[in-house]
This record gives sequence, structure tokens and C-alpha cells, in this order.
Amino acid sequence: MSSANAPAGSRRWWGLAVIAAAQFMVIMDTSIIGVALPRMQVELGFSQENLSWVFNAYVIAFGGLLLLGGKLSDIFGARRVFSVGWLVLLAGSVVAGVAGNVGVELTGRALQGAGSALVAPAALTLLMMLFGANPKELTKALALYGAAAPAGGTAGVFLGGVITEYLSWPWVFYINVPIALLILAVTPALLPAGGAGTKARVDLLGAVTVTAGLAAAVYGVVRAPEVGWDAGETWLAVGAAAVLLGAFGVLQARRSQPLVRLDIFRAPNLAAANLAQFLLGAAWIPMWFFLNLYLQQVLGFSAFPSGSALVPMTALIMLGMVVLAPRVMGAIGTKGATVTGLVLLAVGMGWLSLVSPDGSYAVDVLPASLVAALGMSLAFIPTLGIAISAARPQDGGLASGIVNTSYQIGSALGLAVMTAVAAANGVDRLGDVRSLTDGFSAAFVGAGVVALVGALAVLALLRTAPAGTDAPAEVAEVSA
Repeated sequence: MSSANAPAGSRRWWGLAVIAAAQFMVIMDTSIIGVALPRMQVELGFSQENLSWVFNAYVIAFGGLLLLGGKLSDIFGARRVFSVGWLVLLAGSVVAGVAGNVGVELTGRALQGAGSALVAPAALTLLMMLFGANPKELTKALALYGAAAPAGGTAGVFLGGVITEYLSWPWVFYINVPIALLILAVTPALLPAGGAGTKARVDLLGAVTVTAGLAAAVYGVVRAPEVGWDAGETWLAVGAAAVLLGAFGVLQARRSQPLVRLDIFRAPNLAAANLAQFLLGAAWIPMWFFLNLYLQQVLGFSAFPSGSALVPMTALIMLGMVVLAPRVMGAIGTKGATVTGLVLLAVGMGWLSLVSPDGSYAVDVLPASLVAALGMSLAFIPTLGIAISAARPQDGGLASGIVNTSYQIGSALGLAVMTAVAAANGVDRLGDVRSLTDGFSAAFVGAGVVALVGALAVLALLRTAPAGTDAPAEVAEVSA
């Protein structure tokens, strides 16, 4: 996937820096709010059960609209959609920062998610346009792009701690404004213009249906511990989700120009790689969310120490993605690296489940979080590479949107389920550190089970990539 008008020489690597900055920001906007959550809970009036909506409002809009973002990228041109996405993200950041109540805060977070849904698939398409013609360079570019995610996570947890401790929580959103303005200024010079790849219609009904269905599913699961699993509200939400997602599938099968062509999943390994990304998000994000709360609500860390405590974990992910993951893939194949990573992630989760009310960071958190981080670094890159290189070049935006959707929706549903698990085990009893710890421990166990299921799924479903694939060498060489 290349472009005749792509920047040449070193400018391509500067273009990659802009693309990586997009990935950095998307993940930072997820992680930076973690340390600020307790302050936001008090000042905006969130309950313990509903606090996860600060995260979910972003992720549902992000995950639900990613498919539309990928399609728009293919239709109107990746660079154009990339720029529009940054404008929406900037606006959402301002709204989230000025919010004085729950409703406005969630609106701002949803706007941020919508902007990210335009930015992320366009960024991956632009990366393929810049480096797709050279498999060796593409491998390096993908590693650097992948490393931007944990770098954003690292910056998010650290900056979130600094800002929340020494400024105030709204600044975790305002920090996006200068970064967005800088990227918008340099994008025309550094990224390929490309062009409108097709004249297809935009399936807005499909986008609305899938987003509403996903939102209803998450709402039902999050609310269930509070109102009851057998309550009418729960059944209504889950039923609406089933109807909406079913309608989305029917629409995609019958429309001549759907949001998602279902036959794209016939590409070898695409479905398996997306399932792995879904389960990876469903395991990782709940761990990160509840680990933030454990540090502050049980161990008593203030915002800055809490953010600093997560830096070793995210730094190891970045190092693992850039240095270790390519070597492991070369040694044992993509499938071996992915399975090993998911198993290590499950081991780390199991270790974290042993946290105690009177525990310590050095014993209860640091070693287990490093094992989990190592697993994440090994599993993420190979499945991402397979997913975005399996489709045809003209479907690059769609494939990018699908893989991003898989991870983000896995994150939202995984967090919703683990929030319910934690609530059922006492996490709603603020001030009772033993009950809180029991709830967090149950969530870690649940996330570990999800990671283990992911490892088994990869073992069963991922197969050797066919010869002639456009994937980078390390990604194409998938062991059976």
C-alpha cells in the first residue's frame, strides 16, 4: 500500500513521527484520566459503579465509530480525515475540561472518542502509504507505531499524576490542545495527500446502529450490579443491544455499499487476529483501570505517586515492542509470540489477584505488573501486523478501522464485565479497604481468564500466512 505522492527520503520518517503522535495521543487520552478518576469522582458526582463511564464514553464512541472512520478514510482520503479527526478531538478536549457535571464530562469524552475514531484508522492507512512498498521498513515503522501506544500510556499515567497533583484534573484534557494544533500545522507538509480512493456512499445507518448497539451492551453490563441482573432495565438494555447489533449484521449483508463488507473476513487470519486484539483489550484495560484504583483507594497513593508507580510497566511495554517483540517473532513465529504474550499476561493478572489490603507496591504491584507488561508487548505487535496487512490495499482504511474497533470494543466490554465482577465482590464499598481489595482481586482474576482464553483462541485459529502477503517479513511468517 504505497502512494506515488508520498514524501520521499527522511520526510517519510518525519511523517511517521506525526502518525505515531496520533497513536500516542489516542492512548494517552485513555490513560491520562486514570490517575485523575478519584478527583473527578468527588468533584463531578460520579458513583463508584458509574465511574467507569469516564473511560467508557470515550471508548464506545471510539470503538463504535472506528469502522466509519476507516470507511471515510478510504472514500475521502486518509490525510483529510486525519485532519478532521484532530479538530474533533481538540473540541472534545475543551468540552471535557470545562465540564462541571457528569453529563457535560461524558459528552466531551464522547467527542474525544469520535475524533480518535477518525484519526486512528487514517493514521494506519497513511503509515501503509508511506512504508508499504518496503517490507523491511514497514516492520520498523510498525514497531515504532506500536511503541507509541505504551509511550502514550506512560506519558498519560505520569502526566496525569503530575497535573492532577499540582494543577487540577481539567488540565489532563487541556494538554491535548497545543499538541493537536501542532500536528494540524505540520500534517500538510509531512503526510501524503493520497486522494479519494472510491466513490462509495457512506453507510451512516450502519455506523449509528453498531455504535448504539455497543453502547447499549456496555450500559446493560455496567448497570446490572446496581439494579440487578434480572431487572427490566438490564434486560431492556441487553435486548436492545442484541437487536441493534443483529440489525447491523443484516444491513451489512444486504447493502451494496456497506460500512463493513463481510467478505473481508475471508482474508486469511484477519478474523483470528481481530479476535486476539479484542481479547487483548478485554484483559489489559480492566487491569490498568483497577490497578489505578487499588494504588489510590487501598494503598493510599496520591495522584503523582500513583502515576509514577505505573511508569515502569508502560516503559517495559515500549521497550518490549521495539526491541524484544520483533526478535521473538523471528525466533518462534508470530503465533508463538502471540500465545506466549497472552499466557504471560494471564500470569501477571493471576499474580496481581493476590493483592492484599495492607500490601505494598514493591511486593504486590511492581513484579506482577512487569510480567503483564511483557506479555502485552509480545502479543500486540504480531496481531496488529497481521490484521492490517491481510486485506487488499484498497481496503486499508477498513482493515485499520476493524482492528482498532476490535481492541477498543474489547476494552469497553471487558471493563464493563470486570466492573460488574468487582462490584459483585465488594468494590462499591468505598472506605472498606478489604472489600475494595476483594473486588479488585476478582477483576484481576477475570481479566486473567480472558487473556488465557485469548491464548487458546490463537492456538486454535491462527494459521500460516499465505505466500506473497504484503505483511512485513516477521508478520508474514506465522507459524502453524
